[in-house]
Amino acid sequence: MKRNYLVRVLTRARTRTQTSPFARSLCSSTSPPSGADVALKNVTKTNFEPALAELRRHIREADFVSIDLEMTGVTSAPWRESFEFDRLDIQYLKIKDSAEKFAVVQFGVCPFRWDSHSHSFVAHPHNFYIFPRQELPGDGSSNEFLCQTSSLEFLAKYQFDFNACIYEGISYLSRSQEDEALRRLDSVYKDEFSESFSYLRNGTQLVRMADILFAERMKNIVSVWRAGLLRESRGAEFQGCLNDMNQKFQSTFFQMRPALVVNGSSSRQLRLIKMVTEKHFKDLTYVHVTGETSSPQPLIVYTDSTTDRDLLVREVKACQRVEAEKKIKAAIGFRHVIDLLSSERKLIVGHNCFLDLAHVYSKFVGPLPLTAEEFVSSLQTYFPHIIDTKVLLNLDDVLFSIMRKGSTSLSKAFSLLCPPIAPYGTSNGLADKPRVKVEVEVDDQRFSNWNSGSKHEAGYDAFMTGCVFSQACLHLGIDFNSHAPLLNLLHNEKLQKYINYLYLSWVNGDLIDLRTGKSATESLGSTSVKRRKFVFSNMILLWGLLPNLKARDIRDCFCKVFGTSSITSIYHLDDTSAFVQFSKPELVSDFLELKDKLKRDNDPISVLHPLSKILEGGRVRAGSYEMYKEICSSSLSEMLFADQAEAVGINWKAIEVEKQEGNNFGKECDINAFSVCQDEKKTTPGSGMDDSESSCGFPTDELLDSLYSSEAQACFSCIGRIATNSIDATGKM
Repeated sequence: MKRNYLVRVLTRARTRTQTSPFARSLCSSTSPPSGADVALKNVTKTNFEPALAELRRHIREADFVSIDLEMTGVTSAPWRESFEFDRLDIQYLKIKDSAEKFAVVQFGVCPFRWDSHSHSFVAHPHNFYIFPRQELPGDGSSNEFLCQTSSLEFLAKYQFDFNACIYEGISYLSRSQEDEALRRLDSVYKDEFSESFSYLRNGTQLVRMADILFAERMKNIVSVWRAGLLRESRGAEFQGCLNDMNQKFQSTFFQMRPALVVNGSSSRQLRLIKMVTEKHFKDLTYVHVTGETSSPQPLIVYTDSTTDRDLLVREVKACQRVEAEKKIKAAIGFRHVIDLLSSERKLIVGHNCFLDLAHVYSKFVGPLPLTAEEFVSSLQTYFPHIIDTKVLLNLDDVLFSIMRKGSTSLSKAFSLLCPPIAPYGTSNGLADKPRVKVEVEVDDQRFSNWNSGSKHEAGYDAFMTGCVFSQACLHLGIDFNSHAPLLNLLHNEKLQKYINYLYLSWVNGDLIDLRTGKSATESLGSTSVKRRKFVFSNMILLWGLLPNLKARDIRDCFCKVFGTSSITSIYHLDDTSAFVQFSKPELVSDFLELKDKLKRDNDPISVLHPLSKILEGGRVRAGSYEMYKEICSSSLSEMLFADQAEAVGINWKAIEVEKQEGNNFGKECDINAFSVCQDEKKTTPGSGMDDSESSCGFPTDELLDSLYSSEAQACFSCIGRIATNSIDATGKM
């Protein structure tokens, strides 16, 4: 099951396959026959630099910028999906898990600028292919991510170009990765006279005969070369020695100093050469310098004094550091786009975009904080103005009515609100309403009727998001013409109540205020999601249940023990796990104590207990809602919640529950009330059974129902006789 659900993908491509037969163009059409046929502006590492320069100009001129992402998956396990009983902190932990495990493969950025001359918005959609390629050599890390098969099928359905992503995708470094790379660089160069390449730092002991012979030969070669420098008459002998070594050495100059280039040697041989040079020649220095190739070039350099030697080392180290810093800066890649969006402080528009922003933070800023409050506080420092079109469509009564009080998906909103732009727009009775005109500019060509045919590509979805937002603004009463030439949407009073509010989870309609990190659901309200009340202190989580156990069965068992009004609701987390919400908080500890006692006693009475149907198999565990949070916070992802709990280390360890002070466990459902009194002959009041009936088999459902009624004490002896008479000579039931 797990193999079918998730596929682990490493960032190394073993072989390069041919371009997919359904691959899209990697660059925009230069002379399209019509606006409707112009291709989406795709950006890869090949054309990233000029595209970034162009995007920088468009963003600086933009009134707002819409974004959209395509990912390799959403949930790493079925139980990590968002449920209506998930608290705000749990919802964030699940989003955090998704953003950390899955990759972003496309990033859509679409600046929108109001053109007062044409009375229209001009959109510049860009579709970036990105891939977390390892660009920095020697950092020891290996990027990896998960793929959800349904997500890959979805991308393939809409002709996603996987080859372009893997082979041409733009790599990136987050800010924290860049900082870490610079810290590693500092540690490498902090010792003024240390070599920068770690594999050359360790000395090599001469323990093998081959090493001894090679070292002695190198000593002779270097000695002859050095002597040749000091006495030109030895030059012929030096040249002959070089020829003898198959011309692995070549005389040159480095920084106006005589030097010997070492070619074609293994790393072990280089360590031996370094050792010989430092041990036997005080006026020679072994260094690595960056040559015409990307690999460092080993040199033996002559220095005429200790001061000159120290100066040489500092010069080499300075050059190496500059080159290393250049490589780090070059590896930043697509993060330049994120830095651009952050520095310009534009209004960022997304659609149901909390997960998108979590990905942006995780991939391009740093590790996601542990709590939602910390996350949104840090996010606001980079993106202080964010608006979600899904929030806008659901909270405004007029827009919600236009959406026919139904789905507010991006495609439906685009179709209903933007029929002059949408290729398959629907008639919704708004023909007499004013429309926002949107023109598209691709590679300096502008079109008033544009359809790239790229639905569910990030660049086109970002374009749709911006179109929906511009039309929604018009329905809110924002007159774009009256604000020309500067719209200043950030401070528009009609938009203020929607800025920086996002759906943390659309399933339960939870809104979060990005300025505080607190829930804004109650203060803003939502006309689209009916919320249920959950009392989390009254909830327990059961895991390890039998797969065929239904919510109805669980409810019946609990009601027989604790009363018909004891259970408020039951929600399945997956096939073997479920939440049970009690009507009173004290019932949580009552159940957990009873469960532990039944498991500990494991006698015939316990086997007949109504809860035995739930606890069958002995693998069922129970915990509070806080334990659910602890398990969700783990970076592991097993397919079943029971396996997840075991992997985290909770499943088989003793689960201790603090008793409420003064709480006397028992009442009418105390297991100690089960006393076996075979000698006592009684009938059970209200049970409808006499001695002969009760001693010849298992109790009926009616009897079990009565056992936990207010008259339950009277029937315990009867249960004892039933259990005793039902055991044969072998001890089996």
